[in-house]
Parts: sequence; C-alpha cells; structure tokens
Amino acid sequence: MSANPLDNDGIEPGAFEGVTIYHIRIAEAKLTSIPKGLPSSLLELHLDDNKISAIELEDFIRYKNLQRLGLGSNKIKDVENGSFANIPNVREIHLEKNKLKKVPSGLPELKYLQVVFLHSNSISSVGVNDFCPTEGRLKKTLYNGISLFKNPVKYWDIQPATFRCVLNRNSVQIANYGK
Repeated sequence: MSANPLDNDGIEPGAFEGVTIYHIRIAEAKLTSIPKGLPSSLLELHLDDNKISAIELEDFIRYKNLQRLGLGSNKIKDVENGSFANIPNVREIHLEKNKLKKVPSGLPELKYLQVVFLHSNSISSVGVNDFCPTEGRLKKTLYNGISLFKNPVKYWDIQPATFRCVLNRNSVQIANYGK
C-alpha cells in the first residue's frame, strides 16, 4: 500500500478484521497518525514517509507481537510516555528523520530491542539511562545498532555509561551535527 494518496480516512473500520497479516507497509502516503484497527497479528509495521506528528499511548495496544516498527521520515515531535510498553517484543524501532527533541522514554524497558535509529532529528541531549536498564533489570539482548548522527547533541557530552548495554562500540553511530 505504498506510494499512494491513502490517508487515515481511507482505511475503513474493520477492513482487516479476521485476517492474519504479518507485514504491512503504508509508506509515502498521507497518514497523519498511526492507523487504528490494523491486524493484531502484525510482526512488522512500516509507516515511513508519511505526515505522522505524534505517537500516542494507545497507538500500539493491539500489536503485542510487533518486532519491527518503521516510522522514519515523518514529522514526529512527541512520543507519549508508555507508548512503547505495548510492544514488548520489538527488536527494531526506526524513528530517523523526524522532529524529536529527546530520546523517547521507555527504551530501557524493551528487553529485546536491538536497533534504534534516531539520526536526523533535533535531539540535543542524551541521558545516561535513555537506552539501558538501571541496576537490577536486564536486557535479554544487547543493542547492535544505535544511530544518533545528524542531531545537535554533542558527542563529548554523552556519558560512556549511556551505552553500557551495547554489543560493541561500533554499534553506536554519533557524529558532529552539521546543518
């Protein structure tokens, strides 16, 4: 369903009811929010190149099995606290080329998350606990990809412990910000 003029009103309520679908890509369309009523069987959801401006708490409630989430090249400014708690099995989150000003909350709680793309946003600081769980909690898998390049964050301001749950130093991409 990519590269078409589909907007949120173009997805009829119940359109996917009773259907098992594992992968949906609605890219290069005119979506302004995460569509409601997609199949709960989804393992991959790609909504890249749309006009989505926010992620809300209830957006992923139906998608407990989701493993890959693609939301790159949208206009996302805000990710509501707790939004990612509904997708506990997610392994990849793509939020590159949006308008985020901070690392979304809830990433440390995602035990299986391995890849998070946040490059080309407006992130100006990264906290020591933005990616990794704090004491006593463990990740089931280590990160093997975190991209933060093309953000105004200064790499020398990021504490080394920020990436304590990363497989190796080559798994993190940070660079100076250039306009």
